[in-house]
Amino acid sequence: MNRKEKAAETEVALKAAARRVFARKGYLNTKITDITAEAGRAAGSFYNHFASKEELLEALLADLGAEGDENAAGEDHLSDFSDPAAVRWHVTQYWEFYKKHAATMRALNQAAMVNDDFARTLAGFGASQAADIAGHLDRVTAAGMRLPASTDLSIVMMYQLVDNFAQMWLLDPEPAHWTPPTDEEAVEALTRFVYRGFTGRDY
Repeated sequence: MNRKEKAAETEVALKAAARRVFARKGYLNTKITDITAEAGRAAGSFYNHFASKEELLEALLADLGAEGDENAAGEDHLSDFSDPAAVRWHVTQYWEFYKKHAATMRALNQAAMVNDDFARTLAGFGASQAADIAGHLDRVTAAGMRLPASTDLSIVMMYQLVDNFAQMWLLDPEPAHWTPPTDEEAVEALTRFVYRGFTGRDY
């Protein structure tokens, strides 16, 4: 293995270790030495790849974005939000994505609470992701239906609804005294709510 390959392997190991430690301890309680120990690397090796814990988290955020883009590029992607099946596709993708990456999603939110620069980075990431589906809502108005607000605000409302609902049920601890929905129940409820909000219609 040459030096470049070894460096790439170390970077992958550090990111994987960070995800595991974040899952156990949370982002705020994780130290860089926790990550390097988990990865089986020397403490100083971290700084050959990342200037700070926040920079590592930005790399994880970029990985999430790349995975989301890959999912959206699939042949099964539906983009006409006048069709409830398209809304369901996006809700399902987000729910499954959030469930898979719950520890990292929690870490992103924790970092944003204590670091204004990272909060801006995360907000910018969300805005760019939202912009990718703006065209999906054009099909709603083209079909003669009226969005509840401008396209941008309608997307923000959808995102906040789905994201906060996912946070509520997919991150520990779950709300006390409430019965958690199954994945199917959550996706169906969100789909009906979002579709009705966008179109004023049920299905």
